[in-house]
Amino acid sequence: MEFTAQQIADFLGGSVEGDGNARVKTFAKIEEGQPGAISFLANPKYAHYLYSTQSSIVLVNRDFVAEQPVAATLVRVENAYEAVARLLNLYESMTQRRTGIHPLACVSETAEVGADTYIGPFAYIGDGAKIGARTQIYAGVVVEERASVGDDCILYPRVSVYHDCRIGNEVILHSGVVIGADGFGFAPSAEGYEKIPQIGIVTIEDRVEIGANACVDRSTMGSTYVRRGVKLDNLVQVAHNCDVGAHTVMSAQVGIAGSTKIGEWCMFGGQVGVAGHIQVAPHTSAGAQSGIVSCKKPGTTIMGSPAMDFRQWQKSSIYYKRLPDMAAQIAALQKEVEALKAQLAER
Repeated sequence: MEFTAQQIADFLGGSVEGDGNARVKTFAKIEEGQPGAISFLANPKYAHYLYSTQSSIVLVNRDFVAEQPVAATLVRVENAYEAVARLLNLYESMTQRRTGIHPLACVSETAEVGADTYIGPFAYIGDGAKIGARTQIYAGVVVEERASVGDDCILYPRVSVYHDCRIGNEVILHSGVVIGADGFGFAPSAEGYEKIPQIGIVTIEDRVEIGANACVDRSTMGSTYVRRGVKLDNLVQVAHNCDVGAHTVMSAQVGIAGSTKIGEWCMFGGQVGVAGHIQVAPHTSAGAQSGIVSCKKPGTTIMGSPAMDFRQWQKSSIYYKRLPDMAAQIAALQKEVEALKAQLAER
């Protein structure tokens, strides 16, 4: 597939500077440009590559000012980073879509499969399950009994969706994701721990993306929720009865303990841990490895364990580095005080 600079500009609502008939058929980093490729420039640190890149077309922000002659055709847009994301989505939708049920797939006679859907080899679709239109079910995926997957979803190899769970539209689940495993619920007894049955479900709303080997546990009762537009990185754990607010993003290895409510538009760095049975206010930003035990003020940036206001954490970290010296100073002061006490006692 080939596209001209003018076609790309029309699709993105941009303008062409250079040859509107310049054609591209692939993507390339601006520093690795090649003829027939389209690149983008969003970070000013990479601007010097623009003057030597071999790419035929480069997406730039509308207000970008070139300091040297540019051989490539420029397509000016409002936001080059967002624009290339749109192009990549278009490219993927045109090249990766498959249709049909592979002969090695196991699809229950009582399952409902939408139009133009693909189900790969060794996938299993259980009794009463529902798969939406144009959804891609890759090899080894398991969708258990009565679970539902919406339209235009992608379930990569070895995804597991347990019974009765609900997956919305335009959801992407990467390899190894588990939706609906039992929550970690046990009651102590004289003989050890008795398992508490987890009879609830998981509800994943529209346009959610979950990274490889992440887990969202089913609720004890009711539902665990991952709301619309949430993006979870690899190895994220969302425990039972949690409610992750719309458009929240979490980096790798974040762990959310049970029955916690996360507000919308939150941002958690890698390895953030959130205590159970608390509420995290909307628009909270937590730095990597923060331990959140409380956060009730919307729009707060926090850091540390236990997490505190970022400015307080910055001040505290300065003193933390000086603790060995301060400990030595305190020890020396203690000796001086003891010496003074001894002198006073002799008088």
